Amino acid sequence: MKKKVVIGMSGGVDSSVAAIMLQKQGYEVIGLFMRNWDSFADGEVEGAPTTDEGICPQEVDYNDAKKVCDKLGIPLYRKDFIKEYWDYVFTYFLEELKACRTPNPDVMCNRYIKFDMFQKEAKKLGADYIATGHYAKIIDGKLYKADDKNKDQSYFLSMVKKENFKDVLFPLGNIEKPKVREIASKYDLITAKKKDSTGICFIGERNFTKFLENYLPNKEGNIVNIENNEVLGKHIGLMYYTIGQRKGLNLGGNDDKLFVVGKNVEKNILYVAFGEDNEYLYSTEAVIEDFNYLTDKLPNTGNCKFRYRQNDICCKIEDVNGTVTVRYDKTKAVTPGQICVIYSGEECLGGGIIKEVRKTGTTVLLVEQNAKKALSIADGAYVLETGSITLEGKADDLLHDESVQKAYLGE
Repeated sequence: MKKKVVIGMSGGVDSSVAAIMLQKQGYEVIGLFMRNWDSFADGEVEGAPTTDEGICPQEVDYNDAKKVCDKLGIPLYRKDFIKEYWDYVFTYFLEELKACRTPNPDVMCNRYIKFDMFQKEAKKLGADYIATGHYAKIIDGKLYKADDKNKDQSYFLSMVKKENFKDVLFPLGNIEKPKVREIASKYDLITAKKKDSTGICFIGERNFTKFLENYLPNKEGNIVNIENNEVLGKHIGLMYYTIGQRKGLNLGGNDDKLFVVGKNVEKNILYVAFGEDNEYLYSTEAVIEDFNYLTDKLPNTGNCKFRYRQNDICCKIEDVNGTVTVRYDKTKAVTPGQICVIYSGEECLGGGIIKEVRKTGTTVLLVEQNAKKALSIADGAYVLETGSITLEGKADDLLHDESVQKAYLGE
């Protein structure tokens, strides 16, 4: 008797070819299409797209999935996870943005929807296994990178619970993307030349600013040069910016020279600095929270990845009671809220949310003249007068303290 596989059919080329590969391997294949977003039910007024025919793109995807399944002789079921997506993914997304961090909803969608809710629904259909069109591998229950390193998606799967990989198949783990499109063309599938999906997981492409205005109010504030505390312009809301961002600052001719280097949430300030190699963009240490272990124990050394398209970085790993700290050579734009994934060679050991980044080491800087410059780059500061400490505190607080500005900064 054939083993039954329920595959997530997205209406894209990857899941289409994954279904073909499963059929070739002798499985009984059943398709399941997930609908996780409803613009009306979820209160989206601004930014919701339609096609030229006035059809929601999600319905186009379903229609394409249905055509593929019909051609392959596969039954296709449809299931709404709209409430679950809102509760477990979109709420997280909004809360992270409120905290002015940079979230990754695709990672949480995999964790809570595709490899949890979907999995449970597949079991109701009698599935022995579930499958998706992800580029990754499962070997002896462990998660590994795909052969196609340009498309490898183990980064996005790093926070799926270890036990949920037990009955998972990734048919595309050994196939490169050009071959996938070649197979789709050979079978004359409607998805053969369909472009890959982009944007927020299951929500798709949006005018991001207008989309967020449906849920979070804009709060305008100052854009400040961190090196001299000069106000350069206005931002439209800290949630729209991420560390290392260059475009979209709307500062005239300086846009291609200025980079986002920090945020002061309490004072609603967006800090920028000139030059792509300015010191404020770099860190050497990151603290990771909510780490999802795909291995029993983390090693002392390994490789880490802070962004999907980033090359692996050698790192030292410290794990103390579930708080993971990674230390690495000077690296640009490591961003709170994003996901840090740890690897040992090709094996993915797990991932967690970047809580904070910093530069290691303690430097004592004695300043007589340019106190403003020192306070703009320091973590903490002391004011010495005739050999005694008269004032101390966080450098940023002292920099914006009126009494300090009048007495020591010449303002």
